[in-house]
Amino acid sequence: MGRQRRETVRMQAAELFEQKIKPLEVARRLRVSPKSAYQWHQLWRDGGVQALASRGPSGSRCRLCPRCLQKLAAYLDEGPAAHGWVEDQVWTAARVATLIGRKFHVSYSVSGATRLMHRLGFSPQVPTRPFAERDEQAVTVWKEATWAEGKEPGRPAEATSASRTRQASPAGRPKDAPGADAE
Repeated sequence: MGRQRRETVRMQAAELFEQKIKPLEVARRLRVSPKSAYQWHQLWRDGGVQALASRGPSGSRCRLCPRCLQKLAAYLDEGPAAHGWVEDQVWTAARVATLIGRKFHVSYSVSGATRLMHRLGFSPQVPTRPFAERDEQAVTVWKEATWAEGKEPGRPAEATSASRTRQASPAGRPKDAPGADAE
């Protein structure tokens, strides 16, 4: 259920409570759990309609100001090599968390850095462009030769575990069962 829908449903619940309708009936009418309806009823009794109003999105606030977020996006656009990771051109969430710590002196967890990257339109661990040093011909040769050698062959058809089963006697089969008329 989206945030706006929840807000609407809570406001509808408040209207029903004002009409002296019991929480169980409110839950049934609004198709919510009785637990939610009882919690809303308690909030409504204690603080009225305002108590059921949305308080905005939950969760912690971003620890970087809008200007810092713009700077971070620019740093990410520069690529990992510009910031000391020369072994490949992949931004991992761990690297982004480290970069944030170095540049802004703010600690982010790996999962927090992932969410922040998504918010900025980046995807962790996915290069934005192919590696400049990638040799497509060498990759093709490797796939055809080395990969084919290392890959285990599939199981031969005769090694499967399928076997014939004995058909149950028609006498023990219900008359309306699928295939009951088969002999």
